[in-house]
Formats: sequence, structure tokens, C-alpha cells
Amino acid sequence: QVQLVESGGGLVQAGGSLTLSCVASGSRFRLNDMGWYRQAPGKQRELVASITRGANTNYADSVKGRFTISRDNAKNWVYLRMNSLKSEDTAVYYCNSVPSQISWGQGTQVTVSS
Repeated sequence: QVQLVESGGGLVQAGGSLTLSCVASGSRFRLNDMGWYRQAPGKQRELVASITRGANTNYADSVKGRFTISRDNAKNWVYLRMNSLKSEDTAVYYCNSVPSQISWGQGTQVTVSS
């Protein structure tokens, strides 16, 4: 069974940067399209960035040009580099396959202060 562990969140000022990391156990990781999702208080979870097995990427309009997703298939890692952070980026961030088919991890909290 694949397990996901996210890390790298924290408190940052608006305009700052963070890099989130996600490690997935299980050999099937490299077969999945992967994504970063986020859930802000009182809102539904949304997909903000995705990356295919062949490293093609896609982004939500709200983060396009500011966030970069990448992956290391050999080590089962997925990353999200977040630049020019805004207060509206405050949320718990999760990684999962696209579509989400793996049990959700605990997520990592990102808080952007204005």
C-alpha cells in the first residue's frame, strides 16, 4: 500500500518562497501522474499542480508562473517550489496521484502572512 508523507510547510511572509516535499512509499509511484492539492479553511480541496510520468506539468491559474512541480521517480519524491507567495496561498498542502487514488497523508501547513 502506497503511503504519502508531506513536509516543508511553514510560516512565511507574503512574497516569500517555500519548497514542499512529498515522499511516496511503494514501487507503483513512478507509474502515477502526481499532483499537489491544497485545502484552505472552509474550502474544498483543490488541485494546484500536476506532473505526468513523463514530467509534463499543469497548473491552476491561481498559481501559474509562481509554483513549479517536479518529481524524482528514482527516489519516489515529488516537490513543489512556491515563489511569490500570497496570503490566499495559505492552506494545508497534500500530494496524491491524479486523480487522487491513494490514501491522503497528513499534509503540510503553509501560512502566508500579509
